[in-house]
Amino acid sequence: MTMNPRDTTPDGPDRETATGVRFRVLGPVRVWAAGAELPTGPRQQRLVLAALLARAGRPVSLKELVGLLWEEDPPRSAANAVHRYVGALRRLLEPGLPARAPGRWLVRRAGGYLLRVGPDELDLLVFRRLVQQARAARDASEAVDRFVAALDQWQGRCAADVVPGDPAPHVFAAVDHEYVAAVSAAATAALRCDRPGAVLPAARQAAERHPSNERLLAQTMLLLTADGKQAEALTLYHRFRADLRDTLGMSPGKELRAAHDRILRGPEEPAVPVTGHGPAGPAPARPAPDGPQSRQVPAQLPADLPCFTGRADILEQAARFAADGDGTLRVLAVDGIAGVGKTALAVRVAHRIAARFPDGQLFADLDGFSPAGGPADAGEVLAGFLAALGVDAARVPARTDARAALFRSVLATRRVLVVLDNAHDAAQVRPLLPGSSRCTVLVTGRRRLTDLAALNGARLLSLDVPSAAEAARCFLQRVGASRPGPDAAAVADIVEHCGRLPLALGIVAARVTAFPDVPLRRTADELAAAGQGLEAFGDDDRGNAVRAAFSWSHRTLGPDAARLFRALPRRGQGELSTAELAGLAPMPARTVAGAVAELVRARLLTPVRPDRYGVHPLVLAYAGELAREARRRTGVTRVARAGAGRVVMPLAGRRTRATRAGAPPRVRQALR
Repeated sequence: MTMNPRDTTPDGPDRETATGVRFRVLGPVRVWAAGAELPTGPRQQRLVLAALLARAGRPVSLKELVGLLWEEDPPRSAANAVHRYVGALRRLLEPGLPARAPGRWLVRRAGGYLLRVGPDELDLLVFRRLVQQARAARDASEAVDRFVAALDQWQGRCAADVVPGDPAPHVFAAVDHEYVAAVSAAATAALRCDRPGAVLPAARQAAERHPSNERLLAQTMLLLTADGKQAEALTLYHRFRADLRDTLGMSPGKELRAAHDRILRGPEEPAVPVTGHGPAGPAPARPAPDGPQSRQVPAQLPADLPCFTGRADILEQAARFAADGDGTLRVLAVDGIAGVGKTALAVRVAHRIAARFPDGQLFADLDGFSPAGGPADAGEVLAGFLAALGVDAARVPARTDARAALFRSVLATRRVLVVLDNAHDAAQVRPLLPGSSRCTVLVTGRRRLTDLAALNGARLLSLDVPSAAEAARCFLQRVGASRPGPDAAAVADIVEHCGRLPLALGIVAARVTAFPDVPLRRTADELAAAGQGLEAFGDDDRGNAVRAAFSWSHRTLGPDAARLFRALPRRGQGELSTAELAGLAPMPARTVAGAVAELVRARLLTPVRPDRYGVHPLVLAYAGELAREARRRTGVTRVARAGAGRVVMPLAGRRTRATRAGAPPRVRQALR
């Protein structure tokens, strides 16, 4: 079959587009204009360009670009630096563009930037068009031609020159995943029409770039065998099996073993053991790596709160994001201060979308801010997940990275929802992420997981306290029928004294329900009389849940951040700048900046706009308790030291006088 020359794009700039500009991101990032290659600037500028190209005409937010360039520790000037890189790219593409003009190529969109590219101007779009044509082809041979033309667009990993190592950030890893899927579909079509040699070079290259992908290796072995290279296929298998045993202590999976057995049995067996929807129709479904006999459907979600109310907009936004499928793994990370309702929101979202995941739901409390024991070990969580998915304990390897690889393999053909509650940081979460776009992950934690967004494409969602009206409805729904005709003014005062914090509202609501004869006004007055502390939220049986929740965040602070936190009550409520924070606890400017960043990560300070921070009133009350306790300890220490001086000195004087009295004359003379 002869390809239409308009269906492919050559390696270099030979083929001119309507605008005379061409972009490449499937391999090194390159740009041509009028037949000449343009210099794309320093690495960070090329990284911005690569992210815009990998999104292929969809916007990239400023926050995502900052996270991509600096991960967890962006400088204060990060946004300005991104704007400068964008400006330089605009001038590169349109040299005569006036300053601050938007131009034809790079435009502002949705709080970020979008690079406008036509279907023939970017190799990624050409690749996608050809893959789409291949999947719609009339027969397997035509599909192979289209797939080969599509795979010819690739000159290496996506953005290979700016992201040289693993793991690649999600925006580039998602594009690489499309390449693997295309190679797999091409191999299926080539085996069906007996044209293995056409796809074999691409399959070899893909297997080399993704050495742990057993499915790619199985297909490459079958292509080699169909092309008369059985010895090379068997060598590949034995080398992979030895490496897997030596590094992870595991054996090859069922699909790879099946390919090996088929090669040994010879050509009488059917040649296509792989899953795929090629042009000849769907192949037989592949069993899960853990075997169909042990395929279990876990249902680990906690019960939904019956009194959940409000949050309608954010709930809809979260549910829509988590349920949508765009060919990539969906990860939603919800952060916020202690007690703001992150877990309740995640569980509500999970129950709303659970029906979309027929292979089950997994749930784990990661104990990121636990009073004892520290954060949960990811390896232990993985062991529990694998057991819930039906994997025999004897198959679970010892190392965490090996368990993570097995977890991804088990979920490769399943639609599973994973909820990770109370995460400590992104490093704890990352081994628990599936590798399949069929799955969705919901994460909650106090810290904003910026590097999970930068490296794994997570959507970040910060949860604030509910509005006064929502908080009042939440409180009334909790007290329920025990309060017919409640005092609206008293409810408003209770909500205000609780700082609209759901945890505090729940504690007070439980107390009100336990004593239905006590008027709500009396409860509101007791909260007001409690003053600046948190004593009003104590419980004889369970201690003080609000104080405990804040204390778990406080324990993560270093000495400088803890000192600044105790100084917050000096300023009182209201927003503070970095300069105002520095005035509360005199420290070097660099130390203050680090302490502020630490307080923000622990969610004891909340950014409200550039260089302005807020403190929740109950968090401020907790800081006041710590400050008073610190002053009390300091006072006791001073009194103890002063008392010790008064006791020790007279004893020392008496000892000296006694020594003088009982000493020989020569010694007494010396002591004088």
